[in-house]
Amino acid sequence: MLNAAIGTQTLPLSSSPDLENIARLDRILTQQYADKLVIQNSLSRSLVSFQANKTKAVHRWYKYKEAFSAPLIEYLFQKYQISGSILDPFAGSGTALFVASELGNRAEGIELLPIGQQIIHTKKLLESDFTAVDIACVQNWLANRIWNQSAAKVALPELRITSGAYSDATHEAIEKYLATLQHENERVQMVLRFALLCILEAISFTRKDGQYLRWDYRSARTQGKKPFDKGFIPSFEQAICAKLEEIIFDLNQSDYQDGLFPLENAQGKLHLHEGSCLELLPKLADESVDCVITSPPYCNRYDYTRTYALELALLGVDEKGLVRLRQEMLSCTVENRAKDLLAFNADWAAAITAADKQELLQTILRYLDSQKESGALNNNGIPRMVRGYFYEMACVIAECARVMKSGAPLLMVNDNVRYAGASISVDLILSSLAEQLGFAIENILVLPNGKGNSSQQMGEHGRDPLRKCVYVWRKL
Repeated sequence: MLNAAIGTQTLPLSSSPDLENIARLDRILTQQYADKLVIQNSLSRSLVSFQANKTKAVHRWYKYKEAFSAPLIEYLFQKYQISGSILDPFAGSGTALFVASELGNRAEGIELLPIGQQIIHTKKLLESDFTAVDIACVQNWLANRIWNQSAAKVALPELRITSGAYSDATHEAIEKYLATLQHENERVQMVLRFALLCILEAISFTRKDGQYLRWDYRSARTQGKKPFDKGFIPSFEQAICAKLEEIIFDLNQSDYQDGLFPLENAQGKLHLHEGSCLELLPKLADESVDCVITSPPYCNRYDYTRTYALELALLGVDEKGLVRLRQEMLSCTVENRAKDLLAFNADWAAAITAADKQELLQTILRYLDSQKESGALNNNGIPRMVRGYFYEMACVIAECARVMKSGAPLLMVNDNVRYAGASISVDLILSSLAEQLGFAIENILVLPNGKGNSSQQMGEHGRDPLRKCVYVWRKL
């Protein structure tokens, strides 16, 4: 009998024949993987999120909310005795890459968003090419507030969705900071700009809130809306000085010499490919990877081009660039249009067929389409997003199978989701697809405490805790 903490779908308060059929198929699939679903008490939500990085030197610098933690990667490397060539096709801020490299492995990642790329490139710079003279320069900036000594300014790039994000004083201070850093060498400029990226949210009137930026009541953009109080907003000087001090402290730790990572480790090479994994994965060599460890975007409507808009604007992304990035992302937001997957790679026909034949997935998609037709969805883009997510993930899984060596593990962190009362077992559906595309399912490690669904979903359909898992698959 299945552990109650894992469970199967329960029928919502307002059930329907379609939902009952989805729940029935979900129970069948749950039974199929009953011996694979394992409650893992050593895993926690903080460990599989950024929370555990908050006190971790280097990894704490930028709060990349969607990242998993360095301690999680260390735990998985030890548990599964991972070594060799490591791939993360959704590299994010590079947590898996840097831990793998620190442990002596060759690390290769793919990342689309410029903010993730910038974090990784800056950490790589600090790891190998940042000199004692460069550190002294940053220390001078901290000690003497260099930006306050110049009247010059560089216009702060903005997007429509970031206009008015800062107080006048903060806006002016950022522009003076940007003008002043131009007098430093390229390495110091990169680190100073990175420090600014790390504090943009803190000093703004905004807060990242999954699908969008939430605006504080003190901004000019909240008139007529329900007021949101972000709480204390530090001044630019307070925030940038604290961040520079944190970076310098970590660089000067006694355990670190001439780089970020301890010299006793045989540090491996780290390489980042910039762009969409749908475009770049097919360019990697067959059977060249010893482990894939990743956390793809969840099927949860989060729009990273909006939540990271402050950072993307500072990095020079314009309005057209923002739209392009949104469409190039793995489908995870309601604005993603359908992708012609066979145009990316004609060899993905088998992956598309596997998704076509996945009965639970197709039943969910038919239900969501019917809900759209009846006007019951709060956004008509949901069926397209869910369909795109699973079909694109099927292609990613197929590519991972191609590039991995026989017996190599694939470790993936992901969440289950719920739409229109239908709990979608992402873990079971993706595992089912993986079995058709070259993997054996070793385990689905389930966090002890499930994630609650939205208050709207609970009000209409009842509470149904959603599993958060780490999938463990093996290349056949």
